[in-house]
Amino acid sequence: YLVGQETKLAIASSLIIVSLISLFAAIPYALNKLVKWRTVVLFGIPSMIGAIAGAWAAHFISDAVQMMIFSILLLVAAYLMFEPIKLKDEDHEHSERAISQIMVDGFVVGCVTGIVGVGGGFLIIPALVLLGGLSMRLAIGTSLVIITINALSGFIGYVSVLKTLNLNMDWHIVTVFSILGILGGWLGQKIGGRINKTHLQQGFSLFLILIGLFILYENMPNLF
Repeated sequence: YLVGQETKLAIASSLIIVSLISLFAAIPYALNKLVKWRTVVLFGIPSMIGAIAGAWAAHFISDAVQMMIFSILLLVAAYLMFEPIKLKDEDHEHSERAISQIMVDGFVVGCVTGIVGVGGGFLIIPALVLLGGLSMRLAIGTSLVIITINALSGFIGYVSVLKTLNLNMDWHIVTVFSILGILGGWLGQKIGGRINKTHLQQGFSLFLILIGLFILYENMPNLF
């Protein structure tokens, strides 16, 4: 909407941008040993497969349907953010028996990533805490690594979609958005502690609702 890109080109661009931003955000967590690499493998490999599968499925899904799915995800994310799931910042002991659940959830999140170009952090973190038995800090760091490889896999899967549609990446746009995102993430970490977390979450959830409803309104006629 800001730069007038085709939907599928915008999705491919967002995937590489999200991957780069998440990579830079994950580095401090990795250096502080706040990444559970075993979980990265268990969740990340199925997620990568799902992302490639979702990108392949995008060949057969119209732009309007993709944007409708995206708007619904925004509304779901807004709801989860406004009334967040109560996740405890402590370690649990049930990660061993939840392996299959983690892998299935990883594949589903990957499919969503590949189809509509979102990292899926709002789905990954609750899954890692509730199913994977990670503390919140470990879940955040681990999710950033997963999002990095997840989004990168989705982008690789989208290369064939772009070739089919004779679309070319605008690397200037990708570079600008990536740099702004990385700087924004760094700034957010610096000032985040000074802002009331509840008000910030609720304000952002209302913003997501407005964007979601706008996209819904814009694309509903194209479905018919």
